[in-house]
Amino acid sequence: MELLRLTVLENSWIPVTPTPKQALFLTLPHREAFYGGAGGGGKSLALLMAALQYVNIPGYAALLLRRTYSDLRLPNALMDVAEQWLGRTEAKWDNNTKTWHFPSGATVTFGYLENERDKYRYQGTQLMFIGWDELTHFGESQYRFLFGWLRRPLGLKVPLRMRSASNPGGLGHDWVKARFVDPGDPSRPFIPARLDDNPHLDREQYRQALGLLDPITRQQLLHGDWTARRAGGYFRRETFPIVDALPQSLRLVRYWDTAATGSEGADWTVGLLLGQALDKTYYVADICRGRWNPAGVDAIMRQSAELDGQAVGVWQEEEGGASGKSVIDYRLRHVMAGFSFRGDRVTGSKIERAKPVSAQADAGNVKLLRRAWNAAFLDELEAFPDGSHDDQVDAISGAMAKLESREKNLRFIE
Repeated sequence: MELLRLTVLENSWIPVTPTPKQALFLTLPHREAFYGGAGGGGKSLALLMAALQYVNIPGYAALLLRRTYSDLRLPNALMDVAEQWLGRTEAKWDNNTKTWHFPSGATVTFGYLENERDKYRYQGTQLMFIGWDELTHFGESQYRFLFGWLRRPLGLKVPLRMRSASNPGGLGHDWVKARFVDPGDPSRPFIPARLDDNPHLDREQYRQALGLLDPITRQQLLHGDWTARRAGGYFRRETFPIVDALPQSLRLVRYWDTAATGSEGADWTVGLLLGQALDKTYYVADICRGRWNPAGVDAIMRQSAELDGQAVGVWQEEEGGASGKSVIDYRLRHVMAGFSFRGDRVTGSKIERAKPVSAQADAGNVKLLRRAWNAAFLDELEAFPDGSHDDQVDAISGAMAKLESREKNLRFIE
C-alpha cells in the first residue's frame, strides 16, 4: 500500500484512482507481468499509469508500444488518454519523437513495431519501463528483443519493468498464452482481466455490443477466454483421436523441420515420428520440439534416431540453395551415419503440403499417442495457417508424404 500511495495515489500525473486489479498490477515487484483477458477491464489505462509511476525521478525513461502508429492515434487509445491527462500540466509534448518530457527530465515515449525490423529502432536505448498494449498483436521475437534495452544507470532507484496487456486472439495468441496464461510461472504473474473489474464502464451496453460479435470473439472479449480461438479452417482438434497405445505393427518415419537459429522467440526445431498401421490409419507417435543451436539439433537428431532404431527412416526438410545441400551432407556424414537419413527438397506452398494431412484428419485417420506434447500440437494445427508457428504442421506434412511416396520401401516394425 505504501508503494501504491507514493507512486500512484499521490502522483499528480495520474488523475484517476486505480481499480483493485489495476492496483495489484501496479505494485507487482516482478520484472515481467501480464494483464490480460476480457475487453473493458481497464488494461490499457493500467499500462499508462504504470508508465507514469516514476516520472518524478530524473533519468527515468518509459516506452509504450502499439503495433501500428494508427493504433496509437485511435480515440481513447493510449496517446489520446495521455493528452487528456497531461495536456494542461507542466509536461511538454514533442510531436516529432512522440515523447512527453517531464520537469524532472523523465520521459514517456509512444512507439510502434509494425514490422519485425522495427524492433531495431529501439536498439541502444536505455529504458526502465516497456509497456506493450495488445501484446497478442506482436511477435514473440519482438517482445524478447527489447529485453536487451531494459536497463538503468548505476544508482537510479527505479525498478526495471516489462509490462503488457492484451485480449485473447490475434497472431500472437499462442505464444502469449504459452508464456503467461498456461504455465502459471510465479516469476511472470498473469493478472486476469474481467469486464466487471471496471466500474467506470457502461458494462450493460458493452455486453449488448459484444452480443453482436461472432461467438469466438465474443467469448474472448466478454469472458477473457484464452481457450476460445478461431480455427484456421484446415484442422479441427476434435477430429484427432487420442490413444493410449500404438498398434503392434507400424511403418514409421521421423521427419525434421529445423529452425535457422536456436534463439528464444525464433521458430522451433521439430522432429515428428509418424506411423502408418496395416489399416492405413496414421499415428503421431512422438514429437521432439525445442529451440536448439546447430550443435544441439545434431545431438537431439542423433539421440532420437538411436531411440527409434535403424529401421525408421529419417528425413529433414532441405532449405534451398547450396547451403541447404551442405547442411544435409554434413549431417549425413557426421551426425546420422548408420541411419537411413535423407534431405527433402520440398515444393509447393505449406498449405498445399498440409492438405493431405487435413483430409486424413477430417476422416478420423490421424491419431495421437497420449503425451504431454498433444496440446501444443493441436493448438498449432488448429491455428494454421494464421498462427505464429507452423513447424509441426510442416513436419507432419513431410512425414505423411514420405510414408505415401516410399510405401514399398518402408517395412512394418513390430
